Amino acid sequence: MSTQLYQKTASELSSLLKEKKISAVEATQSFIDRTNEVEDKVSAYLHRSPEHALSLANASDKRRVKGQTLGPLDGIPISIKDILCEANQPLTAASKILENYISPYTSTAIQKLLDQGGVSWGRLNLDEFAMGSSTENSAFKTTRNPWDLQCIPGGSSGGSAACVAAGQAPLSLGSDTGGSIRQPAALCGVVGMKPTYGLVSRYGLAAFASSLDQIGPFARTIEDIALLLQVIVGQDPLDSTSVDVTIPDYRESLKDSKSDWILGVPKEFFSDGIDAEVRHAVEKAIDFYNQQGAIIKEVSLPHTDLAIPVYYIIATAEASSNLARYDGIRYTKRVKETKDSIELYSRTRGEYFGSEVKRRILLGAYVLSSGYYDAYYLKAQKVRNLIRKDFNEAFEKVDALITPTTPEVAFKAGDKSIDPLSMYLSDIYTISTNLAGLPAISIPCGFNSENLPIGLQLIGKPFQESTIMKIAQQFEKHHDFTALADL
Repeated sequence: MSTQLYQKTASELSSLLKEKKISAVEATQSFIDRTNEVEDKVSAYLHRSPEHALSLANASDKRRVKGQTLGPLDGIPISIKDILCEANQPLTAASKILENYISPYTSTAIQKLLDQGGVSWGRLNLDEFAMGSSTENSAFKTTRNPWDLQCIPGGSSGGSAACVAAGQAPLSLGSDTGGSIRQPAALCGVVGMKPTYGLVSRYGLAAFASSLDQIGPFARTIEDIALLLQVIVGQDPLDSTSVDVTIPDYRESLKDSKSDWILGVPKEFFSDGIDAEVRHAVEKAIDFYNQQGAIIKEVSLPHTDLAIPVYYIIATAEASSNLARYDGIRYTKRVKETKDSIELYSRTRGEYFGSEVKRRILLGAYVLSSGYYDAYYLKAQKVRNLIRKDFNEAFEKVDALITPTTPEVAFKAGDKSIDPLSMYLSDIYTISTNLAGLPAISIPCGFNSENLPIGLQLIGKPFQESTIMKIAQQFEKHHDFTALADL
């Protein structure tokens, strides 16, 4: 049985563990074996720790024997985007500048998982410092899409999405700054959620853009998303931006049978830039909700076309500030034989940062520089408020928004590497929710003619994760897209 356990969802594994039909060691070994089988094809992991994982699983089994189980995640394997700290584990952020770095402490999100008995066993590939939409910007490898190994898995959390789609982990964690959870989830045919900004502590997350970054879960089902989200949310004194709000029981809220939602369809998200097959699949999903009793309303988010330029001003400005700490002096790799600290600083960053990271640092430093701050950064912040206002006005009329997650399906590796602007447009439907700090979830809603997954996005009001999960599950109940990619 253990060889087939990797096909189970986290909730199914949790039930089997509770009923003592399997052990945590058996479950963990199944995912280790599966990864050994397919990792050469997928390249989802930067680092694997099977001994560490099996020791955590063994501890879980011992607790269960004593009747001291910590919760539904106890004994469940979880893989982590290699941008979240875990003590005594590598943390590279897929960058050469952190190639040999070992975390001295554990991020709040991972600590909460460990406190609930979660089995952390692998570090997942990403675009360097989460800057990218294809996982081609990693300094170490390019992750492949399990549905078509010639294609990219999306980014920046490409490894987090691919490992779940390939059955290498039932759950994973990623981070989302402009779509980095939802876009790869859509392209890999899994579920991915970006929670409301401030719901999950960012302590221990290697920062890209601090006002936009948010940690969130990947899984194959909505119930599994709820299971993982429940553990990682909550105010944290170590993160001044985390918010003290009442946390509902997410799994319990999924039992609500409500179907008469008012769903808004932003007309700006269905422009000429969307692929015809993606549009057709999303429109079919909208028709499904209508048939189930939902009221469908067209709404307008008039500043949508400004989201990308605003994002690439604010995000790069914050990135240039956050990445200043990687100076070759305190804890990163450094070049040798330099004449002074200025040369050490400049040569270290020049040699060990990748081209996309350097591009964003330069852009960010430019928009923050004297004479340009007001013209670019300050103006972008004002437009960001207008984007947030657009959403607030739309949510006065609807319960949630329903949109495509991406304008197209996964593209071939290398197709957009020489055109950064084309790559940036991959996030056109996801960026605005980060600017507004809203929760959003991507769920599979079909495949195109080449059997590549298509994603449907639901955007909710602040801290209404339970609402969009309930709406998403309504679709999931009638459309089974939980199968693993055939490798």
